[in-house]
Amino acid sequence: MTLTATRGGRTTAAPPRRTRRPRNPYALFLLPGVLAFLLVIVGPFLMNTGVSFTEWSGVGSPKWTGLANYRELLDDAEFWASFRHSLFMVVAMAAVPTALGLVLAAALFDFVGKHFGPRLAAVLRACFYLPQVLPIAVAGIVWSWILAPENGSLNDLLSALGLGSWQQDWLGDPDLALYSVMGVMVWVQLGFPLVVFMAGLQRVDPQLYEAAELDGAGWWRRFRHITLPQIRPEIYVVLTWCTIAALKVFGAVYVLTKGGPGGATDVPSYFSFTTFFEKTQVGYGAAISTVLTVIILLLSLAGLKLQTRAEDAEDGAGGSRA
Repeated sequence: MTLTATRGGRTTAAPPRRTRRPRNPYALFLLPGVLAFLLVIVGPFLMNTGVSFTEWSGVGSPKWTGLANYRELLDDAEFWASFRHSLFMVVAMAAVPTALGLVLAAALFDFVGKHFGPRLAAVLRACFYLPQVLPIAVAGIVWSWILAPENGSLNDLLSALGLGSWQQDWLGDPDLALYSVMGVMVWVQLGFPLVVFMAGLQRVDPQLYEAAELDGAGWWRRFRHITLPQIRPEIYVVLTWCTIAALKVFGAVYVLTKGGPGGATDVPSYFSFTTFFEKTQVGYGAAISTVLTVIILLLSLAGLKLQTRAEDAEDGAGGSRA
């Protein structure tokens, strides 16, 4: 209803009343995501942390023990052995795939794409990325068939090539099992860095490569002095993401070896699982998973800081050139 005022015999309409808008209307759209994060991530993590301060078998009432589980964890040789195995997984799932992914991405982008067309490069990229799409349970079962000591494809191939002396029990030998799992994880993880690096190479100015070619720079010098500095942010993203995936790897170990033989392939996530569900030491298993979560959070923050620093350095270099 519009208000009117009479002034000198004339009726004038009063100005409309202004509605008060929220200062940040977009915050309402973030509310469902924030609630889901609190319910799915923060809530279970706090509950798990609370259980880690207790002694509990999963049945009955937990008994408060304070930091006893964490003190026991510091002296647990089995836990530290599993943590050392996870460092090997970091090499297999972060360091090696990042290095190979860089070289393969540059080769597909610079050589295959230019000489054979972008369609072939896209097909090869999809082939390398296929293991990322496969469920880890399916990939693990297939690799367990390949690496089987009897009638396994790898041992049969070695025998056909006249290398029967190289036949091994790849997943059953404590000295070889960890390296066999590492080889499988390199195959699984390689596609992710390759796709990220090929996407990063598309934003590099082609004139830089043209100028380097005119100066007589070969492929390796162009790769070292142009490609690596230009996609440094992508390198930090891949290293951070793959390191986190390596620290929390579970499915491949569960399907291939179940932590064996004799704990030779045990990792913290699987060690926490067996402690929690098989040994029914719920409080101790919760302490293991809490420590692993804190380590992953710290690595994530460090990776984000390094990425931000690299982007700031790149922007500063670009501004100084301008």
